[in-house]
Amino acid sequence: YIDLKQIKLKRNKVYLPSPMFSRNDFSIWSILRKCIGMELSKITMPVIFNEPLSFLQRLTEYMEHTYLIHKASSLSSTTERMQCVAAFAVSAVASQWERTGKPFNPLLGETYELIRDDLGFRLLSEQVSHHPPISAFYAEGLNNDFVFHGSIYPKLKFWGKSVEAEPKGTMTLELLEHNEAYTWTNPTCCVHNIIVGKLWIEQYGNVEITNHKTGEKCVLSFKPCGLFGKELHKVEGYIQDKSKKKLCALYGKWTECLYSVDPATFEAYKKNDKKNTEEKKSSKQVSGEKEAEGRPYRPLPVPERCLQ
Repeated sequence: YIDLKQIKLKRNKVYLPSPMFSRNDFSIWSILRKCIGMELSKITMPVIFNEPLSFLQRLTEYMEHTYLIHKASSLSSTTERMQCVAAFAVSAVASQWERTGKPFNPLLGETYELIRDDLGFRLLSEQVSHHPPISAFYAEGLNNDFVFHGSIYPKLKFWGKSVEAEPKGTMTLELLEHNEAYTWTNPTCCVHNIIVGKLWIEQYGNVEITNHKTGEKCVLSFKPCGLFGKELHKVEGYIQDKSKKKLCALYGKWTECLYSVDPATFEAYKKNDKKNTEEKKSSKQVSGEKEAEGRPYRPLPVPERCLQ
């Protein structure tokens, strides 16, 4: 005997989307240690390390902040347009924050199409090569105001505790109303604590955005984390004209926002910040010497390992 009322009640308790499990509860080392001596290409990784979407779908996240392109098209100043394009280039990697999952590999010739009337664009992506894996995409504005296209060939490097992904390929943004074309390459992405610990992501490297019509360039530096994490997620750089004169300074975090300021003001701030840091170091050294005056001399212990 089956009570249909009870089945109905159970169905009402099912909600979507289902809560995401934590990948920190699974260790990739428990899998790799069973495969010692085998070729990495023949190891089948569990599906828990994949996101429920393909890489072609993930490419559409580049267009999350399409309003920056529309804003750039409406501006008359070339410097202000470059600021919006730089913010759009940085926003493309912002979606990778805390995204430690790997998207599924598309099949050769697989395509994905997305049309967003609310954001004003349509996009088509395709897997154009299998070995090496290369994905290409083409997006255009519904009002024929821009064209955005490019290809990505992620070059992976395994460093033991981390995996580094260098996204080979050039992004091209064309503002049709101004007859301008901007090109750039994304920074390097690194996933840490692959074997043991909590997974976390950082972006580092230089990104050079070039306006091929005016010769202006925006050179952004994605800071590596460092030993104590002081520079984590930081981005800074300058917009230069074709004679390399600094027109504007940009700074911020690729996980939060990007600010624009006068170059002289930004450089004065950096000098003052560096001066304060040196003063703090010197004050700590002086206080340490005063405390040691009343104590007998003790030789420093030999370090077990170099932390440099």
